Amino acid sequence: MRSARRRAPEPRARWRDAAVRAAFLAPAAAYLLLFLGRPLVDNVTTSLRSFTADSFLTGGAPFTGAENHLLLLRSEEFRRALSTTALYTAGSLAAQFVLGLGLALFFHRRFPLARPVRALMLLPWLMPLVVTGTVWRWMLETDGGAVNGVLRALHLVRTGVPWLTGTDEALLSAVLVNTWVGVPFATALLYGGLQGIPRQVHEAALLDGAGPVRLFRYVTWPLLRPTAGVVLVLGAVYTLRSPDVVLVLTGGGPAGATRTLAALAYEQSFQEFDFGRAAATGNVLVLVSLVLALLHLRADRRVRTP
Repeated sequence: MRSARRRAPEPRARWRDAAVRAAFLAPAAAYLLLFLGRPLVDNVTTSLRSFTADSFLTGGAPFTGAENHLLLLRSEEFRRALSTTALYTAGSLAAQFVLGLGLALFFHRRFPLARPVRALMLLPWLMPLVVTGTVWRWMLETDGGAVNGVLRALHLVRTGVPWLTGTDEALLSAVLVNTWVGVPFATALLYGGLQGIPRQVHEAALLDGAGPVRLFRYVTWPLLRPTAGVVLVLGAVYTLRSPDVVLVLTGGGPAGATRTLAALAYEQSFQEFDFGRAAATGNVLVLVSLVLALLHLRADRRVRTP
């Protein structure tokens, strides 16, 4: 009588399956090690040495251990850049997510010319950040900027608002420009998440008498949470690592009011030529990004686990 139990795979079959899986994973693993792992290791080793512009000529970069990191943590410049980064990232993420979610819900409904409008929505995200920053810097100029010109024409202000030269206004301007850049990306991902929700689920909820608010709260949002987590994590990582908008708009000023950690690392590298301390600043950015990614993975696992 043939046994009904499923036989365990033979050792040779298990080894063959493992070899096939390893062959498929090898290109991705090689790519990660070559283009991500190696630069990360080089950055860590550079942060442990006194690496300056003279090191390129003399070849000497004395080992200093954790001195660069300790000097960084003790500096008032770093603490202020850290708080500025937190405000800049939190403000940008909140605005990008709320506006992106609203636009995704709007485009989820069918209406004429929906596809061309969605395509045009991607233009701010596709434009180079240097070009975007330059255009907005011209628009936000105190005297001849287009934004202050419109506000004066509407009699909302009498004198030009110092969008880029005021310590409070400059950070707000950077957040607004970064929001303008990131909203299309958030909209595209959230719209894709909405498209992945089966229509039968919404139709069943509507038949049960759910209104628009209850439909979103109890049906749409729970199914959209994994996509929302991806939008927040990617938006945070992109905002943390990119100094382009801040450097082009304000150069980190006025008086360091818009100097983020990424902008601080740029200044340490290409203005002060202190590459060891700049690498230490980069390590902080990598660590923060890694923590955000791990928190997202943990939250996503809780959502998916029944």
